[in-house]
Amino acid sequence: MHTPNASSTEHTDTATRILDAAQDLVQQCGYNAVSYGDLADVLGLTTAAIHYHFSTKADLGQALVARYRKRNAAARSTIWAEEDGARGRLVQYVNGYVGILEHGGLCLCGVLAADDETLPEPVRREVRHFFAEQEDWLTTVIAEAHAEGAGLAGYDSPREVAELLLATIEGAMLTTRDRGPDAYRARLHRLIDTIVS
Repeated sequence: MHTPNASSTEHTDTATRILDAAQDLVQQCGYNAVSYGDLADVLGLTTAAIHYHFSTKADLGQALVARYRKRNAAARSTIWAEEDGARGRLVQYVNGYVGILEHGGLCLCGVLAADDETLPEPVRREVRHFFAEQEDWLTTVIAEAHAEGAGLAGYDSPREVAELLLATIEGAMLTTRDRGPDAYRARLHRLIDTIVS
């Protein structure tokens, strides 16, 4: 078995610290407002050290969203395994977004989507993959409930309901942020109750 040497472990740790700091800053300020200088100040590194790990901001952004997608996929897998029904799965899914608000941020990909036209293409592509994955997963969850008669008035397919739910999850993060996580949670739980009552 290969044992990583101290230098490769240090490299990974520094890259992780950079990604963690970048995610915090982007979730609070937006992609275009964050510079390598900001990251250097937060981390106590030089900008050259950040460039060593992520040559360009596009490289950093792409790595950031790829990691976010991977973590989100793992969270969805856990929800699927631990919850039996559509309502429980949707509630747990929403609670993940509530947790983001509780920590003072917004969904990373929601923030990035607001900057879509100015994002580098690799970052834009990762963000669009994220939303496609969310819609696919929500469609699968809602389709199971839909087969049992659940749905939403005026929406004919689980895909349409999934698209509406995801748009509401992302949009409500912005419109209820000043009211706090509890108001956000309450609004989304009411929508879930309507979908799978």
